[in-house]
Amino acid sequence: MAVYDLDKLISETRRLAADYRRATGKSLAVSSEIAKHDACVQLQLEPVNEASGGYDALGQAAPWQGLRIQVKGRAIFDEGKGGQRIGQLKLDKEWDAVVLVLMDEAFSPVEMYLAGRHDIVDAMENDTSKRRNRGAMSVAKFKHIAQRVWTADEGRVATALDTRQT
Repeated sequence: MAVYDLDKLISETRRLAADYRRATGKSLAVSSEIAKHDACVQLQLEPVNEASGGYDALGQAAPWQGLRIQVKGRAIFDEGKGGQRIGQLKLDKEWDAVVLVLMDEAFSPVEMYLAGRHDIVDAMENDTSKRRNRGAMSVAKFKHIAQRVWTADEGRVATALDTRQT
């Protein structure tokens, strides 16, 4: 039995991260863990251990049951600021889809987007910049190729993910 309730720990982590940002102007490196927790809770995903390689969770319910999913998180502090980027996509690893969890300045989830591997690889191959070689992608580009699957206002949104393998 765990000593601490995970939901309570994540809630406290959100508070501490937001307080730290307000006090220092810098971000704590916790958004990925918060995003993984939020995606698993809201989208019925099962977190996997670090030994899995290229994915963070497994889909437990339709329409993404059985999918191996990378989870990326991004806290957006200034909506007007362009050029927001997501973490490196592990293109050399085995996975089926990526969920991007967008959070507000309090590190609370606002929206989640999901894109299949095929769409991500196509977008990366069509990117002529040097960022492509590092698996980097902007939040705007990811939103363009992905489907919104969850919002804070609506909850889970219906989706028909194309999971073609590349």
